[in-house]
Amino acid sequence: MMTASILAAADATSKLNPTLFLTVFAVYIAIMIGMSIMISKKQTSGEDFLLGNRSVPFFLILGTTVATLVGTGSSMGAVGAGYETGWKGAFFGLGGAIGMILMAYIFAGVRKYNFMTMSEEISFYYGANRTIKNLIGLITYIASIGWLGAHIMGGAKYLSWVAGIDVFYCKLIIAAAFSVYVIVGGYMAVVWTDTIQAVILFFGFILMGVLAVGKMGGMSALTEVATTQGEIFFNKPLLPAISLAFGIAVSALSVPSFRQRVYSGDSVENIKKSFLYTGILYLFFSIFPAIIGMAAFKLDPGLSDADHAFTFLASDVLPLAIGIVVLVAGLSATMSSASSDAIAGVSILLRDIYNLIFGKLPGKDESVKLSRIGLVITTIIALSFTLMSTGVMGYIQDMIAIVFSGMFACAILGKFWKRATWQGGVAALLGGSGVAISFKFNDSWMSYWGNATIPAVSIALLAGVVVSLATPKRTITDEEALDILEEERKQMEMHDEVEALPEEVVEA
Repeated sequence: MMTASILAAADATSKLNPTLFLTVFAVYIAIMIGMSIMISKKQTSGEDFLLGNRSVPFFLILGTTVATLVGTGSSMGAVGAGYETGWKGAFFGLGGAIGMILMAYIFAGVRKYNFMTMSEEISFYYGANRTIKNLIGLITYIASIGWLGAHIMGGAKYLSWVAGIDVFYCKLIIAAAFSVYVIVGGYMAVVWTDTIQAVILFFGFILMGVLAVGKMGGMSALTEVATTQGEIFFNKPLLPAISLAFGIAVSALSVPSFRQRVYSGDSVENIKKSFLYTGILYLFFSIFPAIIGMAAFKLDPGLSDADHAFTFLASDVLPLAIGIVVLVAGLSATMSSASSDAIAGVSILLRDIYNLIFGKLPGKDESVKLSRIGLVITTIIALSFTLMSTGVMGYIQDMIAIVFSGMFACAILGKFWKRATWQGGVAALLGGSGVAISFKFNDSWMSYWGNATIPAVSIALLAGVVVSLATPKRTITDEEALDILEEERKQMEMHDEVEALPEEVVEA
């Protein structure tokens, strides 16, 4: 009965008014900024700003992880894949779910070591080697910028479609919108706003899925489209779809923003539980982007850009009020993920890149100010990245293969194989990126595999094993490696203590 009422309301379709939507969006952002201002009053150090003082509880870890996972790839890329090839749109969610469940069992336990960034974690696996640490620091910063660029690009496509604004200016609006509340409130602002956005996301996507099926003519119409699109899907090799799922799983296991959830959680048990629940929720959620994509295909099979399938349904097909809710949900997806990657990028910038350039860590007293400056720099760089690409899914898959394949292999080898050496780790990093880049120059390889992630990870693992066996075993124990990393962190505290002393004491 309730479903029938919802579908009846959907018949009163009214094209969404751009001015009204922009007004609602502005109010939404104002609320997020207001929350950030309240949260910022409790921050006293860089660790508060970047990691929430390592005391984020279960429900916030769950909320921010769900919101980060349900990002641009799910709302635009997966819906676009559903529009083009039906149930292939569900493979994005399948890969994400597998990645989250593996995260729970493989990496949740590293919380006990008090790492701040992935470079610390992965260098620990290689005896706190500085070469590995510096390389991972650079790669993870680039990865954060890349993901941030994907989310800015996805959000800009939403605004451009709905409001008729040039996509370049939409990128500026999206970047400014999430940057303000992250700059003000830091990591805790991200996790709180993410948790709110996660609720909006699930409500919006599920509501849209139900209404979309009704609009296209019910389950019989969905079955018809699924069959038609299924012929396209199953008449093509299955390997590209498997590659998509594999690539998303690798990304979930390697992306810095998810590792930041591990480092900031209040306990290993809560972190593990939040990742498991996220994986289960995302597995359930994965069918909705495919359904929405197929509904858009049924209603308008002639869209010039499959990435617009989501916004087409929300702005041109659904009733005014529901369309606004759904589009805000879509923008929530891009902005929650963007804010998470932005704050992860700043953590890397302050902990790894700053140390690489200046040979020390910033003091606690200056960390918040430097973090805010770093966020502006990171966002500007990400904006420039978006000028080089227009397709969301292609952008994401290229970035995963080039940036994450080698890093994933490096982390797995270091964690599970004690014979791995830092030279082998470097070989894995370079091997994975090299294979992925070579795919960009060979269309037949890309057509066969779908993306470069499977061969890139395979070659990266092989390169890491071969080079490790050809180089001397590492001699530094895990305990010694932890001591080295802990000593580096103490530099920040010592720096503050020295600055707090009277001038004559410092001179003495």
